[in-house]
Amino acid sequence: MHNVIFNYLLKNYLKSFVKVFLFFYSFGLILNLFEEIEFFKNLEVSFLTPLFLSIVFIPGMLINLLPFIIFVSSLKFLVDIRNNKDLLSIKIFGYSNLKIFTILSVTSFLIGWIVLFLINPITSTMSKYYERTKSIYSKDIDHLVTFNNNGLWIKENLDQGYRIITASKYKEENLNNILIFNLDENFTLKEKIYSKNGNIKENRWVLEEVSIFKSNEAIKNMKSTTIDSIYTYEKIISLFKNFETLSFIDLILNFKNLINQGYNKIFLEQSLHSMLSMPFFLFIMSSLASILALGTLKKSNNVKFIFIGILACVIIYYLKDLSIALGQTNRISLKLANWIPIISIGIFSLIGVLQINEK
Repeated sequence: MHNVIFNYLLKNYLKSFVKVFLFFYSFGLILNLFEEIEFFKNLEVSFLTPLFLSIVFIPGMLINLLPFIIFVSSLKFLVDIRNNKDLLSIKIFGYSNLKIFTILSVTSFLIGWIVLFLINPITSTMSKYYERTKSIYSKDIDHLVTFNNNGLWIKENLDQGYRIITASKYKEENLNNILIFNLDENFTLKEKIYSKNGNIKENRWVLEEVSIFKSNEAIKNMKSTTIDSIYTYEKIISLFKNFETLSFIDLILNFKNLINQGYNKIFLEQSLHSMLSMPFFLFIMSSLASILALGTLKKSNNVKFIFIGILACVIIYYLKDLSIALGQTNRISLKLANWIPIISIGIFSLIGVLQINEK
């Protein structure tokens, strides 16, 4: 009989999770579709293009919302079995609140690891496709920044032409082996500048050991010079803080290679620890739902729990956001910032679980 009850709990909890996930997916798809239609309204593309881009974009976004999806799924499932008296029947057959809580929380914990190793690589590939496709159609991307195996590449629009900048090495606020190509409106080369190294902390870049090449003119060597750019170190780094295109497996296996490609080490570590903490976050969110729903066997109004669920999600979201902000301002370690919400909610949940086990 215990196996039957276990299968019932597991099957119906997963069914609740799938329903809530599909609801979030559908809602997100509709909202994002309007945004994509607005983006493509002046371009000659079919309706399928914004629809397909929305389809591939939403899964990556939902992974970030997975703790809240798990919370809503757990709360919905527990309130449903309580209101239809199944919870009472389960307890009669010897299942305690602690055992029910354990089944749901461990299942959520395992879902987290399955998502990281199996789903996340797929969604990161979809996010890369989304960004690559949007960049092809975007008319607003006059300025481009990219990292590849050859180093840093930058394209800027100037008042009278274009500028292309390459650098073979990139370390914090300094670039090495810089090549600058100044082009006219017809992309004809006007001037080439070589610099052994340069500081890009401010918009006015400081270049050292400079050689300037112009057609029909002698090479001009300078100890140092400056150029004005729309880019600074902080602005370049901010463009590469979207780690949805990096999977958990990428971060584990290619961490050093990503740093060599120019990704910021601090934010790579933040992303890695954010992903590592997710299964534990899912466990804690199921625990919190169990505390709210298993405190009584009385039938209750679902509107009350919807309000409590929304309020809890908002509080947890801002707690997590505050923790990350403290990490980014160096008040605490960025690694620790990802774990503080889990530790805080975990302590609260532990006390709550002990209380509901007595009921």
